[in-house]
Amino acid sequence: MNIGVSIPLPAYLVDPAFMARTAEHLGFESFWCAEHPFIPVKTASRFPSSADGVIPETYAHFVDPFVALARASGATSRIKLGTSIVLVPERHPLLLAKEVSTLDLFSGGRFLFGIGAGWLREETEIMGGDFDHRWTQTRESVLAMKELWTKPEAEFHGKYYDFPPVKSNPKPAQKPHPPVLLGGGAKNVLQRVVAWGDGWLPTGAITPERVRESRATLDALAKEAGRDPKGISISVHGQSGDRELIERLLDAGANRVVIRPATMQTDADMGKELTRIAEAVLR
Repeated sequence: MNIGVSIPLPAYLVDPAFMARTAEHLGFESFWCAEHPFIPVKTASRFPSSADGVIPETYAHFVDPFVALARASGATSRIKLGTSIVLVPERHPLLLAKEVSTLDLFSGGRFLFGIGAGWLREETEIMGGDFDHRWTQTRESVLAMKELWTKPEAEFHGKYYDFPPVKSNPKPAQKPHPPVLLGGGAKNVLQRVVAWGDGWLPTGAITPERVRESRATLDALAKEAGRDPKGISISVHGQSGDRELIERLLDAGANRVVIRPATMQTDADMGKELTRIAEAVLR
């Protein structure tokens, strides 16, 4: 079974190198890190994962995912390294492409590029993103990065990003580039996955039934588009260490399930937590 683990919040209490190395030793398939660069003090946006819409205090305590995963990369050799997710409208593709390709190269081709467009309007707009058209902007950024990853001289001319021929190196270790996994449950997310992505990365309380329905939809859309359905993955993120649920999600068509461990204050306690999860779901 492809089972991963993610860094819980606050994301700096435990060393990501220790956590990733321990996860690799225990047999986990992947190690994940998310991002919010900051949380505005005053916001009218509602948190989508709670009934009251209040943004949890822990959301002000993320780390930079590329720095954390680079540290994890240096302490491991096999475990895949993923972002769930990078907020693409808040990063310029010329810089983001460099971060992705450098991490993929130095990790030996282990990077999984989980992306999202964001839900927090104030954060997106402070960073210069177009919140009302954030998925259009995200698509354009990804298309620009694909040019940078695959061509010795790349240029792009779009609404949001426009640059003349440039040289951008190094190239990623994975060819043509690391898989682009689209996060969230937006109305057209599955169509977007097939049009310009490589996988779907749903989070939260998704059911096995929804996974099964979405797998069938992805397969049908892929065939219509002339793509191999087997080349489009589903990675279910943010789950508990419930073996029965994990097996049901995998049986329904998920390619991997990512567990979010409980927050721990020390490396030693996180080691025990990961061991407990591994014994529950991997043995």
